[in-house]
Amino acid sequence: MRDFYEVLGVDKNASDADIKKKYRKLAKEHHPDKNPGNQEAEQKFREIGQAYEVLKDPQKRAAYDQYGHEAFEAAASGAQGHPGAGAFSDIFEDLFSDFMGGGRNREPQRGSDLRYNIALNFTEAFAGIERDIRINSYVTCSSCTGTGAESGSQPSTCSSCNGAGKVRASQGFFMVERTCPECGGSGHIIRNPCDSCGGEGRTNREKTISVKIPAGVDDGTRIRLSGEGEAGPRGAPNGDLYLFVQLNPHSLFKRDGSDLLVEAKIPVTLAALGGAVDVPTPDGGRVRVTVPAGTQSGHRFRLRSKGMPILNKSGKGDLYVDVYTEIPVSLTREQRKILEELRGIETPDNQPESAKFNASVDQLKGS
Repeated sequence: MRDFYEVLGVDKNASDADIKKKYRKLAKEHHPDKNPGNQEAEQKFREIGQAYEVLKDPQKRAAYDQYGHEAFEAAASGAQGHPGAGAFSDIFEDLFSDFMGGGRNREPQRGSDLRYNIALNFTEAFAGIERDIRINSYVTCSSCTGTGAESGSQPSTCSSCNGAGKVRASQGFFMVERTCPECGGSGHIIRNPCDSCGGEGRTNREKTISVKIPAGVDDGTRIRLSGEGEAGPRGAPNGDLYLFVQLNPHSLFKRDGSDLLVEAKIPVTLAALGGAVDVPTPDGGRVRVTVPAGTQSGHRFRLRSKGMPILNKSGKGDLYVDVYTEIPVSLTREQRKILEELRGIETPDNQPESAKFNASVDQLKGS
């Protein structure tokens, strides 16, 4: 069997685009319709198709570059080949599949999955949004509607597998079923490839997709959009699109799942005498929190169902408010006078935690 690169007349370092270009040129030149009754042209056309079927696929091409024709002949004959040749591993998969109850039903190769990172602010994550995104991807060829055949023609049924995409062969005492090497599992042969897509049934271009982000997403949330990935070759199913949320941090709220935490600074007088403090809520509003007299710095209040929406569920998390007393950084004469008077009449009962600490210090001194 001739070298596949030699068949297509390309260098081993040729790019995918160069290989496709040369294949399209040779396929048209040796097409049976242009050479009726010419057995040699038909054989060359078949040979060109086999070479392109391997070299257009990165994995098959890598296996061919490393092991040559043996990478595929081993699978066809059932002989043990080199480790790492993907086709050889299929023999054992097929063998055990038949042994355990029937051959595999191979589906056409689907399009690749895509990933898109989408950045959101806090408000968008709270309410949910609908946004248009643009991505470069393989899409179904508009000229041939995904068939891979030139307009006015249709793919012909593969004569090797009769359109099944699979062939059966004897492996010792077993019959195994594997992908047809002639059509690559599609069940069809493209004899007159589409000029727009080169017989692939898809082209690469930018497309716009409208995506809905549900309320309650968090940083790292993954959203799967079925069928919005790359179009599969020659009408095969599309891949999926995965959105990964990147959530920008908020200046006030800290997040723990669907719960939120906000820190509120309050004056010493409010903590001592009691009162109320207004705190923000994630919907842009405010809620008044009652602060009992004698509230200590670092005390936490819990506001039920005031947090983030719970993703894909009803209800919301909680909003936690941690209050911290703020010590005045400067005092007027009158304020200083009042505080000095307060210091003069303070008792341990007014500040029990300070009294405990001082008692512990006194115990250490006496030991």
